[in-house]
Amino acid sequence: MTLLSLLNPNELLLAAGVALVAGWVKGMVGFAMPMVLVSGLSMFLPPDLALAGLILPTLVTNGFQALREGIPAAISAMKAFRVFLAAGLVFLVIGAQVVSSLPVSTFLLIIGIPVSFFALIQVLGVQLVLRNPSPRIELGIGSVAGFVGGMSGIWGPPTVAYLTALNTPKAMQMRVQGVIYGLGAVALMVAHVGSGIFRAETAPFSAALVIPAVIGMWIGLQLQSRIDQALFRKVTLLVLLVTGLNLLRRGLMG
Repeated sequence: MTLLSLLNPNELLLAAGVALVAGWVKGMVGFAMPMVLVSGLSMFLPPDLALAGLILPTLVTNGFQALREGIPAAISAMKAFRVFLAAGLVFLVIGAQVVSSLPVSTFLLIIGIPVSFFALIQVLGVQLVLRNPSPRIELGIGSVAGFVGGMSGIWGPPTVAYLTALNTPKAMQMRVQGVIYGLGAVALMVAHVGSGIFRAETAPFSAALVIPAVIGMWIGLQLQSRIDQALFRKVTLLVLLVTGLNLLRRGLMG
């Protein structure tokens, strides 16, 4: 089966455009690539193909982000958030086994609800504060992030909310996000090889999105220090909110 047997040239061009935008957003703010990819691709492709498409671009770009400051820094971040990572990886595998049996409408709702909720609370300026989180809290949030991530490829919202609530310094937060998302992307790929979502027929599509995603991320990194980060993040969140609400509409109305 060839790439063009899965989708036509116009759909492939649109998918590359979505990947470019997703990479750009990630380069600017350090997260949201899976949300932009799966939300954008699901507008004109089947949800399972959209999920397969995000796997390799997410893996490659998160690898760059995690190792940007070197391997020792990445290992340090892994040790600091080992409970979160362990819980997330276990529940990611569990969530990945569930997705293939879900109706399309339920799948869209699972994606749309966390995207909309996260974007809305951030746009409204609501912030959670955790001064001395217990391992139980870290375990719980990691489990939720992993389970949702396994089903939808999106584990950013609970992760970013947790790191923000901890008041994690910006540099550390960017590095930790890269490590968490990078390890999550590896686990996601392995899990969906098992679920049948990522297979020989869908892997070429995912591979085709790597280059536009990397180009977009490079552009985002170049622009990161040149524009108002806060304003761009607000615009990004508004776009994600609209996209998430559209997914909810499609999930509820069909």
